[in-house]
Amino acid sequence: MIKENFIKLYEDSFRANWELPAVTDYGSAYTYHYGEMATEIARLHLLFEDCGVREGDKIALVGKDCARWCIVYMAVVTYGAVVVPILQDFNANDIQHIVNHSDACLLFAGDRNWASLDIREMPEIQGAFLLSDFSCLYEKEGSRITEFVSGLDKRMKEAYPAGFSREDVHYIQRGNEEVMVLNYTSGTTGFSKGVMLTGNNLAGNVTYAMTLDLMFRGDEELCFLPLAHAYSCAFNLLTPLAVGAHINILGKTPSPQILLKAFSDVRPNLIITVPLILEKIYKKVILPQLSKPVMRVAIAIPGVRELIYRKIRNGLTAALGGRFCEVIVGGAAMNQEVTDFLHRIGFRFTIGYGMTECGPLISYDNWRNFVPGSCGQILKDIMDVRIAIDHSQDKVGEIQVRGENVMQGYYKNPEATAAVFTEDGWLRTGDLGYIDLKKRIYIRGRSKSMILSSNGQNIYPEEIESKLNNLPYVQESVVVEKNGKLVALVYPDYEALGQDNDQKKLLDLMEVNRIELNKQLAYYEQIVEVRIHPTEFEKTPKKSIKRFLYE
Repeated sequence: MIKENFIKLYEDSFRANWELPAVTDYGSAYTYHYGEMATEIARLHLLFEDCGVREGDKIALVGKDCARWCIVYMAVVTYGAVVVPILQDFNANDIQHIVNHSDACLLFAGDRNWASLDIREMPEIQGAFLLSDFSCLYEKEGSRITEFVSGLDKRMKEAYPAGFSREDVHYIQRGNEEVMVLNYTSGTTGFSKGVMLTGNNLAGNVTYAMTLDLMFRGDEELCFLPLAHAYSCAFNLLTPLAVGAHINILGKTPSPQILLKAFSDVRPNLIITVPLILEKIYKKVILPQLSKPVMRVAIAIPGVRELIYRKIRNGLTAALGGRFCEVIVGGAAMNQEVTDFLHRIGFRFTIGYGMTECGPLISYDNWRNFVPGSCGQILKDIMDVRIAIDHSQDKVGEIQVRGENVMQGYYKNPEATAAVFTEDGWLRTGDLGYIDLKKRIYIRGRSKSMILSSNGQNIYPEEIESKLNNLPYVQESVVVEKNGKLVALVYPDYEALGQDNDQKKLLDLMEVNRIELNKQLAYYEQIVEVRIHPTEFEKTPKKSIKRFLYE
């Protein structure tokens, strides 16, 4: 058991960092300081009390990332209730399903989400509140929530006649063994699983991050990944608030132009991102430069090569604000060509590995120790890993983990819980890979997507797609098996094609790509055909392609 109590971390932090900036909605003129955030939390605690919320009750939270989203999240867990963060991108039916399945008694919703919801489909909700100002949107017949909200200022004065101060920050004493978050991995009725994360799981992630000397009191952080994801929540919200850092929430779609402007303005001290950001920069900015004939010649000259690499590294560093100690990439596998190149030029980045069921972290390496192809070392003294080999004689098998960060199980789903744990208590990740002697994890692909060739060879389509996606005019791809042969479905990069998107010419270009791709593949991985897919592939909220739709 992690010795630091999860809730006590924030009781101590709000007191110690009272005057420091805590959360800002990027582009707005107002910043919540730690003292102001603690005061808003105290107001919500009075509201929860009046609504009859008890320890362990569920409170759902859905809406655009913003400072008040963070305040609600922290108010729920420090009160002793269980927060149910829901991705705002889920459709109304999925949101309503999660609210009902989680047994939530209160709901905080953004205006856009609320407009699409039908409160009659969520019969257990006692009250609903608008995320932007905490006004009451709905109260169950017979309750007096609206009346209480209108009199909340008076109630605060009665509770804290001298004003709310740092000495008044006292949160519930709740053990780390208790469930504090229900994080749903999907919204759909047949697939939604509420991951039960305890205070120990959350404290395991936060306290480990605090030992890495990457984030400090007064640091600036830029949050542009959805906070309803365990990855972003742990390292863009929970860890910064525990150390006294300042979170700047982008709160809008992170297009390249918007994101680069935000990096320039905020100049974050640490960057938490997903592979897509760096992959786009590589393919759209760096690769075209490297492909020029004169550049190919120059890179072949050792002394000149180092100068070119330094210029690219410095340019990329400056574009991301220039002040970060490292860029941590997670959430999905990164393209191997991009990984190798960024490591070759000495860019300060690393790739970690995790899953919602571990709240999320499983492995990590500092950028100085990062080995391309790996996703870090298993967290020392927190997690353990083993490889279950049952389908071949090589060293690749399912990655299984256990330790402090592993969830309690899936809420109200004993069948799914039993299926995801082995008989001796290890969590099945569903990922295939291997570990080296230093317990670094290397991932080959998902067990569900692995293809077994006719001659018994294991084929990992993600590795083929990684190579294909770097070829000209390819936006994204999915490799599938059709009648015993490998076929690549490709959604073209129409922006790169410009006006010249004649279908026959496009097919000719893809045939050139197929031939070039096969030169990089083993004989049993050869692609026999490239088929044009007319639209972007459907994705999960975490932007992973829903492979099962195309297989």
